Amino acid sequence: MESSRRGGRREALGPCHSYSVSRPAPFILGNDVCDRFATAGFGANLITYLTQQLHLPLVDASNLLNNFGGTSSLTPILGALAADSFAGRFWTIIAGSVFYQLGMLGLVVSALLPSLRPPPCPAAPGGPACRRAAGWQLGVLYLSLLCTSLGSGGLRPCVVAFGTDQFDQPPEQQQKKTSSGAAEAVAERKRRYFNLYFFTMGVAALLAVTVVVYIQDNVGWGWGFGIPAVAMFVSIVVFLVGYPLYVRLKPGGSPFTRLAQVAAAAFRKRNVAAPEDAGKLYQDRELDALISTNGRLLHTDQLAFLDRAAIVTPGDISASGQPDLWRLSTVHRVEELKSIVRMLPIWSAGILLATAGSHNGTFTIMQARSMDRRVAGRFEIPAASMSIFGTAATLVSLALYDRALVPLARRATGLPSGITYFQRMGVGLAISILGVAAAALVEAKRRTAAAAHGLLDDPDATVPLSVFWLVPQFAVHGVAGAFSSVGHMEFLYDQAPESMRSTAAALFWLAGSIGHYLGTALVTAVQRATRGRGEWLQDNINRGRIDSYYWLVTCLMVLNLGYYIVCFHFYTMKPLEMEEEQDDRDKECELSSINKNSASAGGLV
Repeated sequence: MESSRRGGRREALGPCHSYSVSRPAPFILGNDVCDRFATAGFGANLITYLTQQLHLPLVDASNLLNNFGGTSSLTPILGALAADSFAGRFWTIIAGSVFYQLGMLGLVVSALLPSLRPPPCPAAPGGPACRRAAGWQLGVLYLSLLCTSLGSGGLRPCVVAFGTDQFDQPPEQQQKKTSSGAAEAVAERKRRYFNLYFFTMGVAALLAVTVVVYIQDNVGWGWGFGIPAVAMFVSIVVFLVGYPLYVRLKPGGSPFTRLAQVAAAAFRKRNVAAPEDAGKLYQDRELDALISTNGRLLHTDQLAFLDRAAIVTPGDISASGQPDLWRLSTVHRVEELKSIVRMLPIWSAGILLATAGSHNGTFTIMQARSMDRRVAGRFEIPAASMSIFGTAATLVSLALYDRALVPLARRATGLPSGITYFQRMGVGLAISILGVAAAALVEAKRRTAAAAHGLLDDPDATVPLSVFWLVPQFAVHGVAGAFSSVGHMEFLYDQAPESMRSTAAALFWLAGSIGHYLGTALVTAVQRATRGRGEWLQDNINRGRIDSYYWLVTCLMVLNLGYYIVCFHFYTMKPLEMEEEQDDRDKECELSSINKNSASAGGLV
């Protein structure tokens, strides 16, 4: 049995016929928790595995992790394409989970079999150098990481969008007039869902970087990778159990094909004069029904060149009345492409944020390994577990954001959300600058302490400086993420065309992908530029100048914040047409326009 929703886009929900988000939410969030626990548990300490077990040089290991992070954030584009085109979000999540499970099993096998690792380093000082992992041993690692990257491609773009699908109204309510109060209530629930999504991810990551990292450092890598693999299996089971309760929206066809059709049609008609009256551009409600269930996008004046795709010329429409979509597009489809193009400048501001955060899993861990990590007696906090302070700061910030900041800001701005997602992103970008600057100051202090105690040429010695000096940079970075990451995701979800929500989530991860690749390029460029002139990045971090690298990143982040403010100033919100059957008229509603206008009046941050 299927229920119709303007063309039958919604699938039957199963025997329960429940549209309440409260019923499927535990299964989706339970899957999130297990998935994030597995991801963080295997990734948080991977730099130690690469340098201590596979004996890779620091720069090589750092670049490998940056490239892996970049690939894992790039594959979501493929996952979004599959989900929006033919597979749907549910089955894309399942496929991604299976691939991720296979990759984690490969890492477990690699950690358990001695033949898949190089022999341990000689214990005697002055002995032969540590043997680096052979090519075929690294090949097993690369294949496992590739599987996890493909798995990320199915999970990352779909989990958030699939969760927000559960808020959709039933078909019978879609046919009724929707009050502004009801729409605001739905928007508020979705905003809270975004916060809850990042909060649950933080809780799982916090558990992983404490328990799993401790096991990896003190029990063994087999158990350290095995426990996240079991958690990943549990996440698949939990997600499948909720199958009868889920709202499963049918895919509306490849969004990339539609975008290509608009671009091709506009280029074909580049010499055709555009009409002065936008009402003469091609419209087709029936054709757009499957991709505009919440309302069609209205015409905007920006990027007017693309409007030529909606100009009707001889030969565009067949005798049967069907348009040739490579020659003619509707206004709605043209505006889909315009929306994506308008989003790109603000979206790109998140790239450097990922670049700045990429060193937290590489250089910062190596710094922590060289510092005094004693907590009580003989207990030493694992270097990779220092990220718990960043995760804890994120969790506290998300809790306070909803419970304290939003109510206070609401009184001042009158907005249900307190502040706009534009302001939230801007605050996060500004705070992240402080985090990188703090990292530079602490590294300078650590290096000074190493020099004062004659340890510059002894990279394995413990510098007499407490590892808790690293807490501020982790905490500030965590607070920045609570603002920028959630705001970034909200912006992409709200401003993306309705039929491209998975693609919007993929754009969030794509920014991270480019940021990681940029981190690799920046590390390589710095290493080459400083080689022979006080090399900044080297295996002996006591002789290196990681603090100078951090100051370079800080300067780039300041420029990035200025770029974001300029992009915000010129951004135009997407306009949406809402149908009201009471008077059978079309009402123009610009989504979140009050947010944009309020931000413009009161300043960005």
